[in-house]
Amino acid sequence: MTQLVDDVVSAGGAERRALVTQQDEVWTYGDLHRAVQQVAAGLMSLGVRRGERVVLVLDDTPAFYATLLGVIRLGAVAVPVNFLSRAEDIAFFVDDAYAVAVVCDGVLLPKVAPVVAERSRVKLVVANGQPPAGAASLDAWTNGPPRQVQPQPSHPDDAVVWLYSSGSTGKPKGVVHRHTSVRATVDAYAKGVLGITADDVCYSTTPLFHAYGLGNSLWFPLSVGACVVLSSGRPTPDVILDRVRRHRPTLYFSVPALYAALLATDATAGVDWSCVRLGVSAAESLPGEVGRQFLERTGVQVLDGIGSTEMLHIYCSNRAGSVAWDTSGTAVDGYELQIRDPDGGPAGEGDAGELWVRGPTMLVQYWHQVDRSRAKLQGEWFATGDSYRRDEAGNYVYEGRVDDMMKIGGLWVSPIDIENRLIEHAAVHEAAVVGVTVDHRSRIAAHVILAAGHTGSEALVEELQSWCKDKLLRYQFPHVVHFVADFPRTATGKIQRFKLREG
Repeated sequence: MTQLVDDVVSAGGAERRALVTQQDEVWTYGDLHRAVQQVAAGLMSLGVRRGERVVLVLDDTPAFYATLLGVIRLGAVAVPVNFLSRAEDIAFFVDDAYAVAVVCDGVLLPKVAPVVAERSRVKLVVANGQPPAGAASLDAWTNGPPRQVQPQPSHPDDAVVWLYSSGSTGKPKGVVHRHTSVRATVDAYAKGVLGITADDVCYSTTPLFHAYGLGNSLWFPLSVGACVVLSSGRPTPDVILDRVRRHRPTLYFSVPALYAALLATDATAGVDWSCVRLGVSAAESLPGEVGRQFLERTGVQVLDGIGSTEMLHIYCSNRAGSVAWDTSGTAVDGYELQIRDPDGGPAGEGDAGELWVRGPTMLVQYWHQVDRSRAKLQGEWFATGDSYRRDEAGNYVYEGRVDDMMKIGGLWVSPIDIENRLIEHAAVHEAAVVGVTVDHRSRIAAHVILAAGHTGSEALVEELQSWCKDKLLRYQFPHVVHFVADFPRTATGKIQRFKLREG
């Protein structure tokens, strides 16, 4: 995957739009091709060589593209990390990956520069800002004279990128992916499910450092010569609507929390969404009610799917024209899925169990985590940690993380069933359900964000409990309801249920 941009340029696409920045500056594929080579030359002058790791602490700007592709051009390995990480986390990433260089945005220097200064072997490169003494300037590289740097030959099994997963406990895990995985996810999902072409305009609310965002905004569009609409900073509804209104994306990628946030904003209905031919949702399960309302409000059909950092992108998905709400659809071509019981055997028909997946994009290993790698990588299979069952139509239905499942009165309960039912109530905007202990007994707690115009009360608690009992099994209702302003979330909007259990 070292020649994504080269292929577009050599096919006569140098003048095609590649990137539209937050400031509406347009970068063509020719511009990006030059910048990639200039950054590769700059990194080479710092001594970066094949196989070495370069950490990227960058927001979604052209600098991210030029750096990641420049690193790969040298045969080195790009390690994009969350630019909102604390200094101690960045220090962990640098040390764990044995990084030889860090490329960061200028606004992030106060936390990144001290980390690099304490590590004499590590070079600092600053993008979108003025570098301190002793650091290199990526801006000077890209604004300098054109350079010719030929891509280093690579083996399909060479490492191309490391992505640190945001585990619920302990330190993040370095997930190692190889070159062949990138091509496989482009062919299987971007082309096979989305039918992406050079005429598409992609807009993703998930940042590039995340596996989902990296596919949405880099691997997928650049593989076909499509255009990417970038958005830096926090993706609020106002920002999203502005980007859709002004730049008319055809493929819109987001997460359930932001689809719900758009539904809570009256301005959403005032934007013409007819440009968007498909919406995509991942990171966590999309409640069917949210998908249905979004289709009604905007005319955009949202394909919910499941992917992971370990599998690089989505491997089970709904399909255009045949969406099954409240499911993750079926396996993407090239992937196989199995539902396993706690002993590792096949689960019974219709029973829930841990989802196992095998396919061409599976991680090579968790870096520095041999025991974890052995536990999760079962031969050709990856044990996802997600609990699923299959419905009568063969669609995969998410039941929650294996460690999120709740045992009430000796019976297993899925938090997703209760959350989806709660969201159907007019007073509920979002819901997150976890298991808690009350008076030494296992109980179900619902954390509820109310819809506009509604107020929490004991009467509403009882109404929500009855609402669940009317549709679900008698024991599938929240014993406790907390009305909250928001949930603890990851950088991509995923609800951190373990923090709700702790609280």
